[in-house]
Amino acid sequence: MPYHRGGDASSQADKLSGIVEESDLYEGFAPHVETSEIKTLDFYNLPKQTGKEPALRSYTEIQQLLQQGKKRDVKNILRENSWPINSPIRSQLWPMLCAQHQTKQQMLDGFYWEMVHQVFGTTELSEKPIMLPAFVDATHCLPYHLTSTGRAVADRIVNVLGYDCPDITYSPVLYPITSILLHFMSEEEAYICLAGLVGSKEKVFINQTKLQHEVTWKTVMQIAKKHTKSATSYFQRICPGLKLERIFMDWCWWILAGLPFQHLVRIMDCYFHEGIKVLYRVALVILNLFHKECQSNNEWSPDNIKNDIGNALIKFCKKIPVSPAKLLHAAFSIRGLSTQYISRIFIKTEMLLKSRSVLTSGSKQLIKSRSSDNLPTSQSQVNIQMMSHTLTIRELFTLWSWLPVRITMYQPVLLYTTEEHGCSLTTFYVRVEQHEPTLLMIKTCNNEVFGAYCSSRWFERNVKDDKGQRQAYFGTGETFLFSLYPERAKYPWVGIEGDKDLGHSSELFMAADSKMITIGGGEGQAIWMDENIRFGKTDSCKTFNNPPLCPSGDFEIRVLEVYGFVGI
Repeated sequence: MPYHRGGDASSQADKLSGIVEESDLYEGFAPHVETSEIKTLDFYNLPKQTGKEPALRSYTEIQQLLQQGKKRDVKNILRENSWPINSPIRSQLWPMLCAQHQTKQQMLDGFYWEMVHQVFGTTELSEKPIMLPAFVDATHCLPYHLTSTGRAVADRIVNVLGYDCPDITYSPVLYPITSILLHFMSEEEAYICLAGLVGSKEKVFINQTKLQHEVTWKTVMQIAKKHTKSATSYFQRICPGLKLERIFMDWCWWILAGLPFQHLVRIMDCYFHEGIKVLYRVALVILNLFHKECQSNNEWSPDNIKNDIGNALIKFCKKIPVSPAKLLHAAFSIRGLSTQYISRIFIKTEMLLKSRSVLTSGSKQLIKSRSSDNLPTSQSQVNIQMMSHTLTIRELFTLWSWLPVRITMYQPVLLYTTEEHGCSLTTFYVRVEQHEPTLLMIKTCNNEVFGAYCSSRWFERNVKDDKGQRQAYFGTGETFLFSLYPERAKYPWVGIEGDKDLGHSSELFMAADSKMITIGGGEGQAIWMDENIRFGKTDSCKTFNNPPLCPSGDFEIRVLEVYGFVGI
């Protein structure tokens, strides 16, 4: 069963003293940690305290800010406060940070141990090795400073998580993250943290499929080509026969397998709040630092590294010449690396990979997939026939063939229809705004049928950026327009057609407020509807390069239907 620290937990977490006495040295670590290794590796070279450093913030202060919804303030505190590696604050700070991303209902007390009993038949920790799930990368089961018992606990956690989350098919970083968590908390607490990270909807923390894994490293490569241009050009120049892909495939191991543990822990302080974009930033700094060292240090001369740059990068990280504070400061000083920018690159890369896989999967396999495996069930088809005023079964099948493949595994459900729920934008938001993705279907009084696949929640109209401003537009490049009658056509995002930067007007996917809904923008709006969901207009727009979706441009709405997907 999980261990419990003695005394008041909050007072322990708020105790932020530096490393002064031997008795204080290990107070922040869980019992299943080999603390003598941490002392040897991490404590001897700490910079001396000058006495002028600002006081470190406490767990209680951060908790209050989170409760007040001041996430930006929390972000800045996490970036700037270099708590000692042995600080007890993390035993409560990390679980709190991870809990804010939990989308499922809060776990009942004892849920984890019930799951352990289901999987293993006992809650006793086996002395025999446990076979790890297939999604684990056996070559990167990094234990860091866990004892043999701690490693067995990590093995058990990932097994239970795999049992509880069968959709995880490939996740090499999950085991190292598990190990890191276990340095500062109990087995049950670590599992709850992981469940929050894996289940997060708004931010990405842990990739869970091979596709996501590949899209991520290719996204890092694309970002690096722009933000570390000198470094990437240098590596290509000294190794003309080497593809950059070979370097970036291992980007996450520069951090998780290369950096000293004290650096890694400080990165995790920020990562558990902000998500994977923290790792992107750190990777870019590593590239720049390595490039700088290559030009001034013979150890990293071209002759010494050109045959294995990937391994050289990890070796460089093990003795990185900057402190954790300087590494993070450099990472967060990179300009032009917004969440929106990263998301845009990620979505474009994902769609390119998917389109290539479809083209190379073979026509027979493609036909089989579309004809039987991923179509709506017969019951769903019957329900749509009975309820829908916009879709026939033939049109449903056409629309289904245009959806992202992963969405076709779920069943459609009618969330909102003006026929039943009335013509009110307020009601529309109440019934629809928390669902992602959604299909918006319009039938006009002239019997034209058209609409949009909307990739993001309509609730995002309320989300504020880092400056506290509501974003006028939101959504991603998976959003697309379509027409079903009289013309049958799909109009995808223009950005998927190439790597060219098309400007801001090509990224105006979705917008909404209390008076209107808009989809697509730039020299016109592809779909615009008023607050009474009665009148609308359609124009050509730069985001989708579409013609007007009905000949007249202006239209009167006979019925609006919005579909979600069960199980997402």
